[in-house]
This record gives sequence, C-alpha cells and structure tokens, in this order.
Amino acid sequence: MRIFLTLFIVVAFLASCKGSHASALSEEEGEVLPLKYAENLTVREFPDYTEVTVRNPWDTLKTLQKYILVERDSAMPAGLPEGTIIKVPVTNALVYSTVHNSLITELGAMDAIGGICNSKYVNGKELQARLASGRIVDCGVSLSPDLEKIIKLNPQVIMLSPFENNDKYAKVGELGIPIIECADYMETSPLGRAEWVRFYGMLFGKQDVADKMFAETESNYLKLKQIANGLAIKPKVIIDQRYGQVWNVPGGVSTMGRLIEDAGGINPFASYEQSGSVPLAPEKVLAEAHDADVWFVRYNQEKDKSLRELGNDAPINSQFKAYKNRRVYGCNTRYIDFYEETPFHPDRLLEDMISAMHPELSNHTSHHYYHLMQ
Repeated sequence: MRIFLTLFIVVAFLASCKGSHASALSEEEGEVLPLKYAENLTVREFPDYTEVTVRNPWDTLKTLQKYILVERDSAMPAGLPEGTIIKVPVTNALVYSTVHNSLITELGAMDAIGGICNSKYVNGKELQARLASGRIVDCGVSLSPDLEKIIKLNPQVIMLSPFENNDKYAKVGELGIPIIECADYMETSPLGRAEWVRFYGMLFGKQDVADKMFAETESNYLKLKQIANGLAIKPKVIIDQRYGQVWNVPGGVSTMGRLIEDAGGINPFASYEQSGSVPLAPEKVLAEAHDADVWFVRYNQEKDKSLRELGNDAPINSQFKAYKNRRVYGCNTRYIDFYEETPFHPDRLLEDMISAMHPELSNHTSHHYYHLMQ
C-alpha cells in the first residue's frame, strides 16, 4: 500500500510539473496572430507586449528586424526579448514614402506624421497643406535626407522601404532612432502586401480600423478573382514601356504578375521567377510578347497620353498587337493616386484590369485608374 501511495504522489507531481511547463511554454511562445497571405511578417501577442518579426526577403532563413511593441502609457515590462522597442501608438513619425503616408492618413493617424521625405510626390491636399505650413517637416529626399531636420524633429520612428545591401541606411541608422523596415513591397502576392496594414495599424493605435480595412479588401479581391477564374478567354498582358534601354516587366512571382493571373490573364514573363520587376532589353520584350492582347501603361505628365504619342515614344511600341488593336489602357499618375492606393487596395486595381481584359463582362466596367487611350 505504501508503494502505491508513493507512486501516486510521484505521478501527481510529474503531472503538475508538466502542466506548469505547458503553461509557461504557451506564455513564452505567445499567441500567434493569424496572417493568411503575408510571408515576410510574423506577429505574436503577449500579455505585456507584441512581437513583430520581419523576415529578410532576400535571405528567407534570416530575420530582417524584430520589433517589440509596448503600450506608450504603460510601465516598461521586465524581461523583454531582444528587438527594437517601439512605444505605441506612435505619435511622431518620419515617413519616407508616399505609399505609407497615404495609408497612415487613411487609417486616421495623419496627426502622427511629423516628417516626410520625397515631398514632391505627395498628392494629398491636406498633407500638402501641412507641409506648406511647416506642421509636417520636409526632410529632403530619401536617398540623402536632411539629418539636421531629422535630429530637430526627433521622430519616435523612421518608416522606410528597405533595399538589399543598402548598408543600413548610412548616417540615418546612426541617429539611434528606431527604423521600421517596410518590406511590404517584397511580398509575392497582392493580398500579402495589403495584409501589412494590420502591422501598421498596431503601430498607430488603429488596429481595429486596419483589420476592417483588410477584411473588406480581401473579400472584394477574392470575389473578383473567382469571377475571372471562371472565364475561358485568357488574354496576354504587358505592363508599362521602355525607359532608356530597359523595359521592366513583372516577374512570375511579383504582385503585378499575380494580379495579371488573378484577373484571368497570362503574364508572358511568368517564367522569370522573381518577386519584383525584371529588367529586359525592349527587343526581348517584343520578341516574347509582341502578340499581347492588352497593354497597361503608367506615366506621369501634364496632359493625358494619346495612342499616337505612345507610338512616338519609341518605334517599338507600335509593333505590339495591343497597340494595333487599340487595346492600350493608360494611367496618368500625376493626377491619379495609383501608387498611393493600389498597394493596400489591390481589389480596386484587380477590378480595373478585369474590366479592360474582359470586355465581355459588361456588368463589370471599372475605371479607378486605367482608361482606354484615344
């Protein structure tokens, strides 16, 4: 009897240890925020902080950044893991790109934008007014920002788009200001990039707004994709035109390449398995895509570009099937917020592309960004 009692106590003790260990392990690992599409982002929520890990898009076995988000009005938790500590919500940010300035504004956090780089590309009227009044500081161009203005602004974070082998942003990285590496543009799917809005919502105390925004974008996108996937006709599509001696085409695993496919089209450069643009000689583009059915062209100029003008831009342009058949769609980014909106609203761009690529869908006519060139 004494032996059985001893065994019972040992088993009970082991079970108790196992339970404590499981509880501690669960608390240590945190609660993973489910992300459906973003491949370069992992979010774990703990009782006192949130851990956000950004995977290195150029070496996916490595981590680009790890951020520890702590509530601004709370005491600093003890025993925080290694990482860049960010107090949230952020109330004074230097934001490099117009893409993220526009997104922060849409989230309802414009007051948190203290400084901007590349101000000549800012289209938003309220942002322009705040720049003119000095309420938002113009910190120069992103490749060589004005360090004195940045030091005077003393932002809580600097938001910028990272590039491979960029030597950690040179002098800006030496200021001791936390840098948010906005690697959303390196995602391989439109919804993957758009899902980063959930991280940005956490930074500015707009998580509920961001989650709702993404849910609507996802729902719209998937409905449109389902419509396009059921179509028998798959037109071949080309994007933009030559600049100098190079024509940048969408790689096979790029967001634009995925958009073409999701719109029920064929990307003639899908065999180039790159997540961004692929620089090709214009003659190579003509050889591989001369029979493209539809052509989408983005440009920035005072007057809308005509079909004749496009043909005059380069002799090669008039040799494409889409040009000959007058199925060229232009987007004048000087007046249309293409770059500001489409990264986090790919459903709007998808709707435009479906409308242009599949005129047989008379009930789906959309012209958010692209219009038929005359």
